[in-house]
Amino acid sequence: MLCKKLRMYILLYKERSLTPIISYIRLMSELISTIFILLVAFQIKHFICDFPLQREYMLKKTLPGWEFFVPLCMHAGVHALFTLILMLFFAPHMWWLCLCDFLIHFTMDRIKSGPKYLGRFNNKNRASYWNCLGFDQLVHHLTHYLIVYIVLADSIS
Repeated sequence: MLCKKLRMYILLYKERSLTPIISYIRLMSELISTIFILLVAFQIKHFICDFPLQREYMLKKTLPGWEFFVPLCMHAGVHALFTLILMLFFAPHMWWLCLCDFLIHFTMDRIKSGPKYLGRFNNKNRASYWNCLGFDQLVHHLTHYLIVYIVLADSIS
C-alpha cells in the first residue's frame, strides 16, 4: 500500500535513520507518486461511474417530486461503492470517505438535474446547460481532490 510506504519514509525521516536529504527525496518522490496514482484512480473511477455504469433507470434522477430519489441514490451509491473500493485499497481506515462522496454526489447531481434548480437549463444548444454540466463536474473533481488530500494528510501525520 502506498500510504504505508509513505508513512515508513516519514518515520525513517523522523528517526534520522536515513540522511535527511536522501530521506526527504524519498519522501517527496513517494508523496508525488501517491498523489498522482490517487488522482488517476479517481479520474478513472469518475468516468466509469458517471458514464458506462450510469444505467437508463438512473437517468430518472431528473424527475420532479420524489420520483428522483431512488434512481439518484443508486447513481450516488455506485460512486460511493467505487470510492470505498479505492479507500479499502489505499487507506482502509478512511472507508468513511465513501459516505462523504455519496452525500456530495447526491446533492450536486440533484442540484444539477432537479427541474426547480439547475435542471431547468436543459437545452443542450445553450451555454447555460454546458455551464451547469461543467459546474457539476468541477464539484465532483474537487470532491476527489479533497479525498486525496485527506488521505495524504492522514498518512503524513
